[in-house]
Amino acid sequence: MPAEDEQPDDRTERPARPGAAARRRERSAEILAATRALFDARGVRDGRIEDIAKAVGINRAIIYRHFSGKEELFALTLVGYLDELVEELRAADTPDGSPTERLRAISTAFLDFGEHYPAFVDCALSLLRRPGDELMREVNEGAMLQLGRSLARCLHMLVVVIEAGVETGEFHVDNPDLLANVLYTQALGGLQLARLRLLVREADPDVPVVATLSADEVKRYLVAAGIAVATRGAP
Repeated sequence: MPAEDEQPDDRTERPARPGAAARRRERSAEILAATRALFDARGVRDGRIEDIAKAVGINRAIIYRHFSGKEELFALTLVGYLDELVEELRAADTPDGSPTERLRAISTAFLDFGEHYPAFVDCALSLLRRPGDELMREVNEGAMLQLGRSLARCLHMLVVVIEAGVETGEFHVDNPDLLANVLYTQALGGLQLARLRLLVREADPDVPVVATLSADEVKRYLVAAGIAVATRGAP
């Protein structure tokens, strides 16, 4: 019991409040969650900073206290997509199957994920369009490290299968990491075509014709093209 002239030390009786760093992390997580929800609902093109701030209940200026700009916000939102994608690829992989079967399974899972989350494709492509040195200047080192780790985990799923195929002689690939990166970017571009669902061809000289095609057709070609490159090797 404290003496009558002593006051209890409230600091020892009250639960400790989260520090500034913890509050900052919590706010950043709220902003990223709102960004992801907005992207999934409206798409990346209609994901305005003002709407993200409104969803969190803050002023847009506060967003720029947590993120250097829209590119960094896109990069960290993409991290969330990629982390989910890795789990999808793991679930689709069949370690006991042949390398070709495994590559087909995880490629299909990647394409299904991209079709289900078109904002993932838009977010990834928006960053790929930027020159690397420019992106490095606009996104801080910590955010780039997070993005790099998540992307590397995703690509590693492909690399493991490609290397397994090389060991069995089923695949002929000199640089599995390069092929994994090519397949990743090729799939993103192909998913745009799958969303567009339009085929352009020349009926007569200088006479273009537009026909419709299904997303499944595009995905089948993408999967077959990836397997063909892995099987035959680069020219």
